[in-house]
Amino acid sequence: MIKKPLIALVFLFLLVISIVVNLPVITMVLNSFKSNTEIMTSTQVMPQHWTMENYLFVNDKSAFWQQFINSIIVTSLTVVATILIGALAGYAISRFRTRLTGSFSVVLLLLQMFPFVLIMLPLFLAFRSLHLIDTLTGVILIQTSISLPVSVLMFRGFFDSIPGEIEEAAWMDGCNRWSTFTRIVLPISGPGIAAVSIFTILLSWNDYIIPNIFIKKESLMTLPLGLQMFMQQNATQWGGLTAAATLSALPILIFLLFVQKYIAYGAASGSVKG
Repeated sequence: MIKKPLIALVFLFLLVISIVVNLPVITMVLNSFKSNTEIMTSTQVMPQHWTMENYLFVNDKSAFWQQFINSIIVTSLTVVATILIGALAGYAISRFRTRLTGSFSVVLLLLQMFPFVLIMLPLFLAFRSLHLIDTLTGVILIQTSISLPVSVLMFRGFFDSIPGEIEEAAWMDGCNRWSTFTRIVLPISGPGIAAVSIFTILLSWNDYIIPNIFIKKESLMTLPLGLQMFMQQNATQWGGLTAAATLSALPILIFLLFVQKYIAYGAASGSVKG
């Protein structure tokens, strides 16, 4: 049995490592409560005079909340589309083992290694012809297509771990293929859905390249673009910039606190079964 002092020592060591690794994030949050003068002149990590003026500046002098809503819309719809398409495709690959589905799995693996920058120009020209430039729909479509290869393979891994006898029992009770999938297979693969959601949310929420290419209207910008514009327009407002960055990261940090156990689970299952 491991002694309690040893456990406490290991915990203390891991705590110190965690603080060191997250020191830039901690410094950003603390600087958001400092005045610009204190940020530029003080060498203290902790604020000497706590203030909320940076958050008031972001609220009153920027389009932060519009960009926040845009990011929520893009991320939410991307996650929904990825789960719907990825679950159906992953189930088909898992349950219908043919030469075609095997080749499709190989194609998905190749797509993960294909750099997006190579198709950026033809994709931009195609979206311009379809009038999808400067629309959130275009961004959602691209982000969904980028996240689908990984998501499909992850779903396949989860569906492979579900015994086929469960579905056969449902068929004997009168369920068809669709009812079995929606009422039995999907509820059982809840952790898989959570893992796919995590990876898709992180990809979509933090994405800068795609919105930067396909969105130019300020009213449609997402948070990564908004932070860049805020930095360009308010180069000396370091307090406001740290406040905006803190507010941008806060939803993801809260989300990860509740679902972090699914990250390793999803990565392990999807990689082994894929």
